[in-house]
Amino acid sequence: MLKRSLSIAGHRTSIALEPEFWDGLEALAAHRQLPLTALIREIDETRQSANLSSSLRIAVLEFYRSGGKN
Repeated sequence: MLKRSLSIAGHRTSIALEPEFWDGLEALAAHRQLPLTALIREIDETRQSANLSSSLRIAVLEFYRSGGKN
């Protein structure tokens, strides 16, 4: 697990994910031409799960399932 501290929506938070999921989030952010923090904020604001880390993993999974087109 790799833990990163970020500011999202004006508050500091720490997120722990496997390095492969961080890589996937960075690829998704680059694909969407967003800073990583903006992508995470968007996922945070629209998530269905109570757990942000799980929502981030699902976003990466959906990105790769779509062939990198989402």
